[in-house]
Amino acid sequence: MRVIKGFNRAKAVLSREEPTESYPVSPALREGIKKIFGAELEPEEAVRQIVEEVRLRGDAALLDYSLKIDGVKLSRLEVTKDEIKRASGEVSQELIAALKLAAEQIGTFHALQRDNIWREIKKPGSGQLIRPLERIGIYVPGGTASYPSTVLMTAIPARVAGVREIILTTPPKAGGGISPVTLVASDIAGVDRIFAVGGAGAIAALAYGSESIPKVDKICGPGNIFVVLAKKLVYGVVDIDGLQGPSEVLVIADEMASPEYCAAELLAQAEHDPLASAILVTTSRKLAEEVQKEVTRQLKGLSRQAIAGQSLQASGVIAVVDSIKEALKLANLYAPEHLCLMLEGADKYLDKVSNAGCVFLGKRATVVLGDYVAGPSHVLPTGGTARFSSPLNICDFIKFINTVSVDEASFEKLAQAAVIIAKAEGFDAHARAIEKRLKK
Repeated sequence: MRVIKGFNRAKAVLSREEPTESYPVSPALREGIKKIFGAELEPEEAVRQIVEEVRLRGDAALLDYSLKIDGVKLSRLEVTKDEIKRASGEVSQELIAALKLAAEQIGTFHALQRDNIWREIKKPGSGQLIRPLERIGIYVPGGTASYPSTVLMTAIPARVAGVREIILTTPPKAGGGISPVTLVASDIAGVDRIFAVGGAGAIAALAYGSESIPKVDKICGPGNIFVVLAKKLVYGVVDIDGLQGPSEVLVIADEMASPEYCAAELLAQAEHDPLASAILVTTSRKLAEEVQKEVTRQLKGLSRQAIAGQSLQASGVIAVVDSIKEALKLANLYAPEHLCLMLEGADKYLDKVSNAGCVFLGKRATVVLGDYVAGPSHVLPTGGTARFSSPLNICDFIKFINTVSVDEASFEKLAQAAVIIAKAEGFDAHARAIEKRLKK
């Protein structure tokens, strides 16, 4: 990990320069694209081709790309009810119990949020209705790994918000099936239909529909570069939750913080992806040195040691500054997905935080609890987008509809002003629509 001393140097390093969907393209990725498409295409070009083919050819294109990209020959896309039922027998009762506890926590948190904001406006003259979306699509990464937590963290807020139908897509495993734990989590979360299809093709199918997969109103969930680029491309045809990039954490720690805890927090994010970012900002040079040693020690023996090592080498930063005030300025500048305040009396600094996806207060509040069981969704803004966007929540699954009703007194009060403004903008028919009512 790089060690940086001083606020100004740290500020230069932590200033965001690239948009959230901008990823380095490795030689292996370029070679993979060339092998699939028979030409040297940029990722954006490859995604555009996939999306267009799925839009035009539907299921046939999805089956073709499943074979080309995933190496899986499918005879059908939808997972049957029998497959979902059988999955519970292939997952340990201990894991099922843990998923049910997580689901309860997530449901409780989002029900409280719903009850806090679900207040329609009903007053003379104008108002506002609240309506849930009809059908949403969830993308869950898969293939080589399973992410049941992502199922819970996306489907449950939608269900709490009152979404009528939830469609889930996830890449098939090498044998063509879906991970049993993903199926179990989908059943717990109340997912209606599940399809074994991944990548940009899945996003295109959810946006445009196919013979098997219904078109949705909104697409949620994280994914790789192809998923992110496809979500960006179909935005406007459907809504999307955001363009989530690699995971990131920024830890602010004082001299009283545990080096062991700090190192564990950094590694927990670094093992996600070689492109993940793990950052420590501290007021203690001694802690900085101890954390660096502890990271090296804890890295050994991790099952994802190579991935975490690449992440720390590429993006790992330890910044030493003069005060907690400076540390908080850096955090708000960086706008991290996860912000950990490993500080004495962490609560008192919360009002100084303006940009973060989720804030974790004190030594016990590890990001890992937020990833799985704390309650708020772990689908968070990345790449600095926490400056202007929010974590996934029930507001992602509802819409507001304004209403206008006008009695005689209100009409007399407002009509002439509307006529004047309409004529100033050059819209005679607008003005006439008012004037005709004034005559009567």
